[in-house]
Amino acid sequence: MESLSLLVLALAALIGVSLGLLGGGGSILAVPLLVYVAGMEPREAVAGSLFVVAVTSTVSLISHARRGNVRWRIGALFGAASMFGAFAGGLIGGRIPGTVLMIAFALMMLVTAAAMLRRRKAVPTSSPGGKKPSLSRRRVLADGLIVGLVTGMVGAGGGFLVVPALALLAGLPMSAAVGTSLLVITMKSVAGLGGYLTVISLDWQLILLVTGAAVAGALLGSQLTDRIPEDGLRKAFGIFVLIMGGLVLTLELT
Repeated sequence: MESLSLLVLALAALIGVSLGLLGGGGSILAVPLLVYVAGMEPREAVAGSLFVVAVTSTVSLISHARRGNVRWRIGALFGAASMFGAFAGGLIGGRIPGTVLMIAFALMMLVTAAAMLRRRKAVPTSSPGGKKPSLSRRRVLADGLIVGLVTGMVGAGGGFLVVPALALLAGLPMSAAVGTSLLVITMKSVAGLGGYLTVISLDWQLILLVTGAAVAGALLGSQLTDRIPEDGLRKAFGIFVLIMGGLVLTLELT
């Protein structure tokens, strides 16, 4: 039992490292951890992961903000739209059977892994005339709503959808896109959790232990951002998520 608890805490720390380094990936690890290692019911695991990611993202956000990597205006706009979608997603997810929810989660893992493994194209921060790309508020709100709905429902896919969206829509450099994504992730995770808590309850003692370990990992990850090559790390993590997604999908289908 003690060894199991240590395993849960060690894996929870990896959740934080992922968020601190990449601005995403927390729920991709948190849901399988809570279901298959900690033994939680799928809907409780998704809700619990939203709490873990919300707290951990806040800690990482503070670290990135101190380095000037957060664009508060665009983050608040995207995040507000995501909160509406996430709350609705949490309401829907709380009423979906556990097996169906985990299959949807596994499919999101595979989509996320594919996005991580694709070669990232450089995003122009200015147009040929020297002007920054125009920002469509309608597009930002629509993307935020969709990302929030998906994340609130299955508890995954947020960071690796938000970071490219911020880079492409707002022309943010990667460091600012990662930092700003943490603001968005925090906002929509809280909203998604609120939707789930209308229909389920959580084992708060376990969730708080996992959260504490994840926060420690986030502090470490945010300090390593400038020391570890992002492309290599993203590819390695993408392969891991791809394997995990296939494993979860196989387990649920069989």
